[in-house]
Amino acid sequence: MIELRIRAAVPEDVDTVLAFWKEAAEGASISDDRAGVERLVARDPEALLLATGVPRSSGAERGTHGDLVGTVIAGFDGWRCHLYRLAVHPDHRRQGIASALLAAAEERFVRLGGRRADAMVLQRNEGAHRAWGAAGYVPEEQWRRWVKPLTG
Repeated sequence: MIELRIRAAVPEDVDTVLAFWKEAAEGASISDDRAGVERLVARDPEALLLATGVPRSSGAERGTHGDLVGTVIAGFDGWRCHLYRLAVHPDHRRQGIASALLAAAEERFVRLGGRRADAMVLQRNEGAHRAWGAAGYVPEEQWRRWVKPLTG
């Protein structure tokens, strides 16, 4: 069992987060690169939330960050609350980490005046569907995401 801590990412976390997403996140995004994550952290320093854990029996000093075990991006544009990149390390799933990350994200949204959160969830990711449903989120089948890459 681990002692879970949730904190905002700092610039020094960028490489760790990118490596973590390759192992723990489903799918890839055009923004999954150093420049994209650096820009996110610089623009909204509280948006990228990290769950870190240290073994309860490790005797680690208070303040030790521990290993990265989960992430979520809790973006707020002043009007809507958007959730991206909810990911939990495969070795730590089903321990409440996603729930803790979502609770922290939702608290942030409420503090900022948000009224409703939406999440980007891959259609093929059945495990994610169950997790989001358990957290109280429901799909809105009448909506479809439309995208246009702006670079490249």
